[in-house]
Amino acid sequence: MSDSVQHAAGAGRTRDDKRLLASTLVGTTIEWYDFFIYAQAASLVFAPHFFKPLSADAPGVASLLSLATIGISFLFRPLGAVVAGRFGDRLGRKAMLVMTLIMMGAATALIGLLPTYAQIGVAAPILLIVLRIVQGFSAGGEWGGAALMAVEHAPLGKRGYFGSYPQTGVPLGLILATGVLWVISSSTSEEQFLAWGWRIPFLVSVVLIVFGYLVRRMVEESPVFQEMLERKAHTSAPLQELFRSNTRNVVLAALIFVANNAAGYLVIAYFLSYGKTLGLSRPTVLLATIVGAVGWLVFTVYSGALSDRIGRVRTFQIGYASVFVWMLPMFLMMGTGSGVLFALAIVVLSFGIGLSYGPMSAMYAEMFPAKVRYSGVSIGYAFGAILGGAFAPTIAEALTQATGSAYSVGAYIMVLSVISIIAVTMVREPRGTDLNA
Repeated sequence: MSDSVQHAAGAGRTRDDKRLLASTLVGTTIEWYDFFIYAQAASLVFAPHFFKPLSADAPGVASLLSLATIGISFLFRPLGAVVAGRFGDRLGRKAMLVMTLIMMGAATALIGLLPTYAQIGVAAPILLIVLRIVQGFSAGGEWGGAALMAVEHAPLGKRGYFGSYPQTGVPLGLILATGVLWVISSSTSEEQFLAWGWRIPFLVSVVLIVFGYLVRRMVEESPVFQEMLERKAHTSAPLQELFRSNTRNVVLAALIFVANNAAGYLVIAYFLSYGKTLGLSRPTVLLATIVGAVGWLVFTVYSGALSDRIGRVRTFQIGYASVFVWMLPMFLMMGTGSGVLFALAIVVLSFGIGLSYGPMSAMYAEMFPAKVRYSGVSIGYAFGAILGGAFAPTIAEALTQATGSAYSVGAYIMVLSVISIIAVTMVREPRGTDLNA
């Protein structure tokens, strides 16, 4: 099916379009809820529960180890991307999306049932890390499938807009995760929250996964993949084929994502611990994070549509320039210790994060040929996450402890922003590329 035919067909499938967008939105929101609830719990409660000996003798080291477990999962995201990419390019996008959703939900629920160090000793942190690895494996395959289902169904002139829907799963997942934590934190005492309250958000995942599974089962397979099946054009070794002819684009895709993912994980995890050092209460910091995530959501949807008008590359460049310029003023504003200014600082940051994330699904899909597209977008995204967000909260915490100033964290993100803006500038504008070619 040519892009022009796809555009014409897409214009008459309003109900199917709504079902598709709802599926990508709901599925990715639930997946990222699971992924982020861990990151936030690592910032708030995992140090005393799973690294108890260090928590008493060296609380700073225990906090760093707890945050480091966030990054460990990222090391396994490329493996998930390779496996899901291989089978997604051979068996279809839909099957992989269902599989990754179930894996993520099972791992998250089990974390909510996990005994602590005081109960089973060193086995507790080991099991915690194993379950986090399963989360990372699942996340590695999730994004590529969701992005392609949205973009490959989209009319030609609306790929950026359609592709922004799976992207909004990140801020929506963050809003959902933070909101659940905020409700529990506000309705329990400190002792109750540390004793059992933190487990509730993990157990809630069971209900969400069942709902997400039912929604995803209703969506049709990607039309591009269906056409590949009809032509039998899929390759038997997509990974080998990918790196034989698309290595440059995989590297560029990874570097483009670096700064966005690092800045995003400041919002997701680091600001929770940083807010406490400023004397802000946990509910105040969680509420500020929710407000910032709402801004992230709005600017992500806006930027997807914007990229359909002015191009993917230009939208990314504006986003990263905004992140770079805002870093130092942001920490100056946060340093006042005002909860309102803390939230406002995150909202302004969300403008740059949203503009450098919303167009990503469309641009990555347009950068790779159909028969290796799932592998290409998934692996590029996964490696970018390792270089960017994997240890960003840990690095930020270490920089703050070493220098005594959060401005060093701002400088760190500014360097990454320069790297990403150079990488995206090296991409030839892909808007309008024939996805079937």
